[in-house]
Amino acid sequence: MKKFPTKLWWDFFYSKPNQLNFTHICGMENFIYNGKIIKEQTTIIGSDNRGLRYGDGLFETIKIKNGKLILEDEHFARLWKGMAILQFEVPRHFTPDKLKEEITALVKKNAHEGAVRIRLNIFRGDGGLYDAKNHTPNYIIQSWALPEDNGEWNSNGLVLGIYKEARKACDILSNLKHNNYLPYVLAALKAKKEKWNDAVILNTYDRLCDTTIANIFLIKDEVVSTPALKEGCVAGVMRKKVIQEISGTGCQILEKEISIEEVLNADEVFLTNSMYNIRWVKQLQEKEYRSTITQKIYAAIIPTI
Repeated sequence: MKKFPTKLWWDFFYSKPNQLNFTHICGMENFIYNGKIIKEQTTIIGSDNRGLRYGDGLFETIKIKNGKLILEDEHFARLWKGMAILQFEVPRHFTPDKLKEEITALVKKNAHEGAVRIRLNIFRGDGGLYDAKNHTPNYIIQSWALPEDNGEWNSNGLVLGIYKEARKACDILSNLKHNNYLPYVLAALKAKKEKWNDAVILNTYDRLCDTTIANIFLIKDEVVSTPALKEGCVAGVMRKKVIQEISGTGCQILEKEISIEEVLNADEVFLTNSMYNIRWVKQLQEKEYRSTITQKIYAAIIPTI
């Protein structure tokens, strides 16, 4: 089985720890906690925190390129929808514009230039399961510089496997990027052990959902398909962009139920993610794929972002 394209790729997308003191990684010297810029290795939450106890929160990852937040409206719309579903009480002053200002300040403080990865984590404060002290969002903003070749076409292709030990439920939480991420965590551990670049996540009906860090698309007879949102996948921002762009060309794209057999019989497979845009999958289990149409989709969409 082929190994990862580079160690950096794996380390960056799978090995970001959620430690309470945020150890130094990829040049992150500071982070923001509830509006304040704080030095790394600073303890900020205690053992009564509901985010730590129950995974009571959600997160958003946004790419900045040359000072611009990419697809920012879609990211903040998804975040606000998620906070509503999780029943946060959002203060009037807590707005996308406020967060954008703080993100900009943090990137400047950390001296990050070019492409930057932002992770915005929202979580409830202290309290037990039935007695939260309040429902105001607490938040952490982190930033990391991305490699210079971030988002470029991956000519070597990715090698994937299918993770079957845990399934993802299809419910009101499925489309969110929430902090209860155990199926993805376990699948990533499996992928690292098996030396895959990523692992396909299945839903409780044994159909395709997404992967540990991306949405999945397949191409068969020039028709593009991706799991429908009701199938439990994360409502990816780049997923939405790709669907819109392909639909605008008049080409056929379907959001549907996709079986394991169907993806193994596909002509091409690719992944989408806000950080690396579009990635071609060369191999899933023993099946190998072409990249002809995927390259055309990449060339048509990525320069417009």
